[in-house]
Amino acid sequence: MSAITEPRIYSVSKINSYIKATLENDFVLNSVWVTGEISNFKYHSSGNMFFSLKDNDSAISCIMFKGDAYALPFMPENGMNVVICGYVSVYEKSGQYQLIAELMKPDGVGELTVAFEQLKAKLLAEGLFDEDYKREINTHPHNIAVVTSPTGAAVRDIIKIAGARNKNVSITVIPVLVQGDNAASSIAEGIRLANKLGKADTIIVGRGGGSIEDLWAFNDERVARAVFASEIPVISAVGHETDFTITDFVADMRASTPSNAAELAVNDEYADKKKAEYLVERLNTAFENIINTKRRRLKTTVERPDFKKPWLSMEEKQRKIDYLTEKMEYAAEKSNTAYEHRLAAAAAKLDALSPLNVLKRGYSFTENAEGKVITSVNDVENGSMVSITLNDGMLNAVVKDKVIFDGKEKTEL
Repeated sequence: MSAITEPRIYSVSKINSYIKATLENDFVLNSVWVTGEISNFKYHSSGNMFFSLKDNDSAISCIMFKGDAYALPFMPENGMNVVICGYVSVYEKSGQYQLIAELMKPDGVGELTVAFEQLKAKLLAEGLFDEDYKREINTHPHNIAVVTSPTGAAVRDIIKIAGARNKNVSITVIPVLVQGDNAASSIAEGIRLANKLGKADTIIVGRGGGSIEDLWAFNDERVARAVFASEIPVISAVGHETDFTITDFVADMRASTPSNAAELAVNDEYADKKKAEYLVERLNTAFENIINTKRRRLKTTVERPDFKKPWLSMEEKQRKIDYLTEKMEYAAEKSNTAYEHRLAAAAAKLDALSPLNVLKRGYSFTENAEGKVITSVNDVENGSMVSITLNDGMLNAVVKDKVIFDGKEKTEL
């Protein structure tokens, strides 16, 4: 009778570890390209990215560790279709298998294009492109700071054109890297150095043409923020006329080429001289016209009869004064006569109403001892002293008795 073989028992950890090793050693799963749509995306404070990659039928959990995530030129977002290169592994603690993403790029759209649009939207929302922050470029500078490669064609073009336009403008070249991994930090530091030196009226930052990868340093957020923070106005001169970078949108002015930047930054001394000559000529013409006008007026004035024989004008004015004087005297006399007639008529009316004339007709008025005019027998008592005023004098009398007229009857008191 054969012995019964006991089954081998494994721990959960052993099983998960075995599955992890099996998956990671699988030829296909060890390095696989997967396409799908990002969902449940989370950018952890540790720098790791956690998300799911899904299609119409299923999903797989994914993680991109800090080192690989930092190298991405764009930020993954929910709903974005991407292609990922990585390997399948197992998180032993939970037994969950996941795709470890090492590379990622947008599906159907270049990763740099996505990164460009993302940063553009972000800085636009923050107001870094607002016209309110744009400053005018000094039209007559003394010094131009050029932040670019010291060996490129761009710096030679700028120096050549600036010198041809105005020999009195000095150029300060601040050498920086304009391509490669360290270019963005180098350009940002060059802009800060130009501000620290403080002698430039304008900063030109840029380089010659190239591919989007060649110009990518000027799409970096560090460069954009350095341009925005600059206390000196900045002209962006990156690539050719058809090339647009984030720096172009943030700068105070965009030049189509480095050569164009020199034309915008440095005034044309010859053109200024011609303009000054033109203005002087116009000024002289204006003065000459004014003087000629004054001369004509003076000549006209001197030739007037009043100027040649001023006494004739004085006699004419004297005649006018005499005429106006006579007219005023006549008007005053006529007015006085009218006032005299009106005064005589008023005096006649007053004379007719005078109490003295009434007294002449036999009337009188009586006053009591206090000088109050008596208008009624009730105003005095028998024995009271009264004064009677007549036309030619006054009588003092004592009231002996009073008689009141009541209709047709008389009543003695």
